[in-house]
Amino acid sequence: MVFNEVVNFIVSTVGNMGYSGIVVLMFLESSFFPFPSEVVIPPAAYLASKGEMNLYLVILSGIIGSLFGAIFNYYLALYLGRPFFFKYGKYFFVSKKSLEKAERFFELHGHISTFVGRLLPGIRQYISLPAGLARMNLWLFSIFTALGAGIWVVVLAMLGYFFGVNRILLRQHLHIVSICLILFVLIVSFVYFWVYKKKNKIHGEGHEDTGH
Repeated sequence: MVFNEVVNFIVSTVGNMGYSGIVVLMFLESSFFPFPSEVVIPPAAYLASKGEMNLYLVILSGIIGSLFGAIFNYYLALYLGRPFFFKYGKYFFVSKKSLEKAERFFELHGHISTFVGRLLPGIRQYISLPAGLARMNLWLFSIFTALGAGIWVVVLAMLGYFFGVNRILLRQHLHIVSICLILFVLIVSFVYFWVYKKKNKIHGEGHEDTGH
């Protein structure tokens, strides 16, 4: 019953605020506020299925909101995160050395980490923080954030469009899709690091052949 009340409230809110409401709510979801995107995009897509909204604009609004929220977290970590962890990290079992290692990892693999991180539940809201700490290129960060968030928003929009506000069907298909996305992330990560190691090996052999 609580879920239905929340969904009805979101449908009413989005219906009143329109696409700007989606942007605001997805901004909250993408930042550190505990606000699930699962109760934002599906109801909006449901309104689109009834002809009250445009599905493409719903998806675009969701992506824009997600990107704004991610950039907010990025700058939060950029300006506040590093000094905070350097000073208080020991109380959270985060040493300066481990933080620097994480930053170096993100400098090398920030783009793929940002992309796949947006597809994982419980991680998508916080993947922007290490990107900010590592001072990842903002344009690359924005592109890969938009790609990852775009996939997630499209999935939620399709579920909402076809299954409306049916809680049981939404949860069933969302569970299946979440498993598929996790498998997709594992495959993409494996292929990426396999190619990365292979390139490094070839590059290393090339240096040996030239006598460097």
